[in-house]
Formats: sequence, structure tokens, C-alpha cells
Amino acid sequence: MAQFVSRLTGLCGLLLVPAIVLAAAGEKRFRQLTVEELTPDQHAVADEVLKVSSLGLQGPYNVMLRSPIMAKRMVALLDYLRFHTSVPRRLNEFAILIQARLWTSQVEWKAHYPLALKAGLAAPVAADLLAGRRPSGMQPDEEAVYDLCIELATTHALSDATFARAKQFLSDQQVVDLVTLSGTYVTVAMMLAAGREGTTDGSTPLPDLGPGWTPR
Repeated sequence: MAQFVSRLTGLCGLLLVPAIVLAAAGEKRFRQLTVEELTPDQHAVADEVLKVSSLGLQGPYNVMLRSPIMAKRMVALLDYLRFHTSVPRRLNEFAILIQARLWTSQVEWKAHYPLALKAGLAAPVAADLLAGRRPSGMQPDEEAVYDLCIELATTHALSDATFARAKQFLSDQQVVDLVTLSGTYVTVAMMLAAGREGTTDGSTPLPDLGPGWTPR
């Protein structure tokens, strides 16, 4: 009898392994919300999201909507940072891709890569960034944005030289908007990571560069 129980326990353990592996591999932590089940507060935010989001209510919005008041304010901030910011669109989208690469945020990269190219970012620049290399062939204003975003994100400080270089191309308002954009997309990346939200088609355009990766 003891041997039978031991074998049964071992078998149960083996049966549990696939479920554990599945959860570790990326099972969503928040059930996907549908429009039909939203509360009135969530509906008010979702209506704004659906006007501009190619993701629908998936991705970060599926996480945000769990806190509708926060989501309302976050969506308003994202609306400004994406569509009304003082930063030129090409530089703005480049800065979003930088945070996507730093966080290996598949959803951010997939959503903003085509927008960056459409805004005028050169494909080889994006390709270098995707591979974890300092992009060659950047325009001078792109170099200034890259250095500011990378330095702030990786050293948690900004040197006088990097700030001065950015100010050759950006006004005070543009620098502040750029820093706010970078921090906000870190927040979005955190939400995506915490919720294990993947791309809508399951693709992973960003290669995993490993835990010790730093920009070169």
C-alpha cells in the first residue's frame, strides 16, 4: 500500500508539471476583459481607448482597466504624450522603442515599430536597437535622444554633457516631455510584464538578450 501511495504521489507530481511550466512560460495573470462585462467606470475609459488603440482592450489596457480612475488619467497622459507632445513624432517614437528594447517589451515594440518607421526613423537604426547595439547612422538629434534615454534609464542620472547635447536640439518643454514619455512607457512595460500580456498574435519580435544585457 505504501508503495502504491508513493507511486501515485509521484504520478500526481508529474501531472502537475505541465501546468506549472505553462504558468511560468507566460499565462496571462488577468483574464481578458470584454466590452460587455465592463462597469460604467471602465466603460468610460474603454470608449476613449477604443478610439485610438490598435490593441483594443488587450495589452496594457487589460491591466489598467482593473483600476478605472487610474486608467482614465493614464489614458489622458498617453493621449498627450503620443498625439499632442512637443517632441517631434520621429524622436518620440524612437524614444518609445528605446524603452521597449530596454524592457524587452514585445507589445510596445510591435505596436510602435511601424509607427516609428512611418514617422521617419530609418529601418537600420531600429534594427541595431532591436539587436541591442548602439545604432549607427543616427541623425544628430536621434543620437541626443538615444543618449539621454539610455543614460537616464541605466544610470538613473543625467550628465551635464548629455543634457547639453539634448538642449542643442530640444527646448526645455521638449526635454521634459521626452523624460515624461520615457518614464510613462516604463510604467506601461511594467504593467505588461506584471500581467504577462503578450502580443495579440503571440509573436516576439524582440530577441531576449539575457539578464546581464546592457546597451553597447
